[in-house]
Parts: sequence; C-alpha cells; structure tokens
Amino acid sequence: MSEQANANPQNVAAPLVVNAQYVKDLSFEVPGAPQIYSTLRSSPQVAVNLDVQVKRLVEDQLVFEVTLLARVEATKPADMAPTPGDTSSVVFLAELSYAGIFTLNGIPENQIEPVLMVEGPRLLFPFARNILADVTRDGGFPPVLLGPIDFLSLWQARRQQAMAAAQAANATVN
Repeated sequence: MSEQANANPQNVAAPLVVNAQYVKDLSFEVPGAPQIYSTLRSSPQVAVNLDVQVKRLVEDQLVFEVTLLARVEATKPADMAPTPGDTSSVVFLAELSYAGIFTLNGIPENQIEPVLMVEGPRLLFPFARNILADVTRDGGFPPVLLGPIDFLSLWQARRQQAMAAAQAANATVN
C-alpha cells in the first residue's frame, strides 16, 4: 500500500477556507418617505449593480478579503405622476458590502485570481441575497430577490475588458 493511501485525511488542508464572513457596510434609504408609501401604486423599477473586490490581508500568506458589493436602486414606474415638491424618482436605495476572509492552500499561482473572483463571491452571494431581501422587505417594499449570478462569466468579461484596455493603451503609446 502506498504512503498516500495511509496519510491521515484530516491533515490535508482544504484548498479554500472561509475564515469569516460579515456585513462590512449596509445602507437603506427611502428619500420620499413617508409620502411614497401612499402614492406608489405599482412595483418600482429595480436596477441591480454587483461588483467584487479582492484585497490581500497578509503580505506573505494567501489570506484575502473578498467583498461582494451590491447596489439596488428602485425608481418610480414611468406611468407614476410626480407628486408636488418631489424631485426624486428614487423609491429606495440599498447598498451592501458583504465580505469574507479566505485562506488559500495549495492553489497554483495561475488559479488564485479565478478562485477569489469566482468561488469567493459564489460562496458569499446567498448570504448577501438574503440580507438584501430582508432589508427591502423590512423597509416596507416587496423583497428584492436576486437571481443566480454567473460569477465566472462576470470574471471573464472583466478580464476581457482589462485586456482590451491594456491593448488600447499600448496602441496609443506606440
């Protein structure tokens, strides 16, 4: 029998360890309160923006903070007549920074970025989704239920944009 088969599986570190996860920042605003609750007759139009940020926490170790940033802005429907003195079309604004501290073990250098930019937010997303649904519901509106997010496609699109920008910068310098 080989030594690997006899190795204690408890001594093998997981490639991705979630050390902690937490709400880094949360904001919910209803600029037109209390009037908006009596004048809003249909569901507002909701726009969602998501971003992922990664920061190394310990210089000589593979310990990172991954932050999922979500901004949800609900605006009045186009068919809603403006109310006197109301200049804002914003019904509510929710902003959430939800973060996790991750340790990487035995991951090849060329895989660190995709693991942090894809797997990190994928693990954080269900919790951030729940927080946004709760805060919008607790704010007196239907809960915002975010659908599944393809973080792999988002990361690939971001890489393509960065490469195109770098190529454009090189073309203007030369």
